[in-house]
Amino acid sequence: MSGTFPMVFSVTSGKGGVGKTNISVNVAVCLAKLGKRVVLLDADLGLANVDVLLGLTPTRNIFHLLNGEAPLSEVLFPTPYGFSILPASSGMAELCSLSSGQKFELLDAFDCMEDDIDCLIVDNAAGINENVLYFDQAVQRRLVVLSPEPTSLTDGYALIKTLKHKHAVEQFDVCVNMSSDQKEAKEVFTSLYKACDHFLSGVSLNLAGVLPRDAAVRKAIMRQVPFVVEFEHSPVARAVAKLARDISEWEIPTNQDGNIKIFWKKFLGLE
Repeated sequence: MSGTFPMVFSVTSGKGGVGKTNISVNVAVCLAKLGKRVVLLDADLGLANVDVLLGLTPTRNIFHLLNGEAPLSEVLFPTPYGFSILPASSGMAELCSLSSGQKFELLDAFDCMEDDIDCLIVDNAAGINENVLYFDQAVQRRLVVLSPEPTSLTDGYALIKTLKHKHAVEQFDVCVNMSSDQKEAKEVFTSLYKACDHFLSGVSLNLAGVLPRDAAVRKAIMRQVPFVVEFEHSPVARAVAKLARDISEWEIPTNQDGNIKIFWKKFLGLE
């Protein structure tokens, strides 16, 4: 992540059950191990589960901040793994009640975040509803998570198609999760690539990561510990560590589009 501004990227998917949040959490751990200052925003509003995966119980969430009930310093929740989470637990309706003045006050609160972190990971909800699209168009890069299931491929394509047509988003990074082997993962990616190439002119896909199906994942979930910590030598942990190293080398756009201040402006409807 070269440059002055932090990297802001989402981890997103067309359907649930593909391991999106687990990937977000474990990538955050690995980036923190690389010396990056990381904040993970749980953007699955209404079904927040980052804290559950980590066995943590934050008492505040982003809506305490948005409603002026707590400062950012009290909402950011440090984890034992070197990164912080910005928890969420309810829908977007609260945003509608904020005045323009309140929204600009919040931007001032987020200003300090830009100087204090290297990476904001947005763990998005699954699907193609407006909340999902809202976050995915506000970030610099989008990591689309697929599994080998046909419905995952279909729904992943639908997400990319909607972002392309509604928000002119054309660049996507892809992670194939729970694959039996490299061959299967490349077949999944190739199918998505061919569909986009044929029907969505201008869309660019990058195969950013391939994560194997691994029993260590479920065991770690049951223990509420990231698998890169509990089973750091497992195949899936090694694969996520590689993904995180590659993400750490992503270039930050020089036009600053999607940097933290721009992200929050879009989030608050100020842009």
